[in-house]
Amino acid sequence: MTDSSQKNPSITRRLPLLFLCAALFLSGCSAPAPESGDDQKPASDSTRLASVIEAGTLNVCTTGDYRPFTYLDPETGEWSGIDITMAKDLAESMGVEPEFIQTSWKDLMPDFLSNCDMAVGGVSISMERAQQAYYSEATLDEGKTPITLCENVEKYDTIKEINQPGVRSITPIGGTNEKFADANYPDGEIIRFEDNNKIFDEIIAGRADVMTTDASETRWVANEHPELCAVHPDKPFNFSQKAYLLPLGDDEFQEYVNQWLNMAKNDGTLAAAEKPWFG
Repeated sequence: MTDSSQKNPSITRRLPLLFLCAALFLSGCSAPAPESGDDQKPASDSTRLASVIEAGTLNVCTTGDYRPFTYLDPETGEWSGIDITMAKDLAESMGVEPEFIQTSWKDLMPDFLSNCDMAVGGVSISMERAQQAYYSEATLDEGKTPITLCENVEKYDTIKEINQPGVRSITPIGGTNEKFADANYPDGEIIRFEDNNKIFDEIIAGRADVMTTDASETRWVANEHPELCAVHPDKPFNFSQKAYLLPLGDDEFQEYVNQWLNMAKNDGTLAAAEKPWFG
């Protein structure tokens, strides 16, 4: 874990003020003291941006089980995914090395708070998470939509149809997919599955009927598994956004990441990261 308590040099920032005070003194004037009621926020001398650069490492929490955004190959130990590529580019912009720290969806927030400088990997924006962390600007607008066997698309294209006794909705444990299933399918059967890398095999094998997940994931899965079809991914059940988790209260680091992300969206960096997964 990087030490966020490292301080930036502050003498340079104070020199103009010292010269100003000296000039005022020599001219027989004095600078007015701030009123006691002034609500002035002191400049912070500690920021994650500085500590990351000093440490030479950007610690990135990610689950490794949510393609196309993050994937850890169990055979090779290699990381891949849109957000993995983007995190590497962000680290390069700061002149540091990325260090990927695997977590799970149920442990994402505590692991991020204790071990990481940021968290990536298809992280959806939620108000619950926003109470504990900053977000970057959104990287993607989408929403929840079903994926099922292609022969069953018309059977499971509404929430009402999925929320029926006997309909088996499968969802990974933790995260927004499970929350959506709990909120919308109380009359159906919810199967909570540990391994998000193998969850779609359960539908193909007939052990589950449908999964409701982010439209971006359904597009990728349908491209990988011809037996499965994304159900109206262009018209999802709700609206959501994805972004990167950043330390709460660190405006300077958030601003840096947002400036980098703005450039990446407009210079082709993000599009290049998405191309191998979305075509």
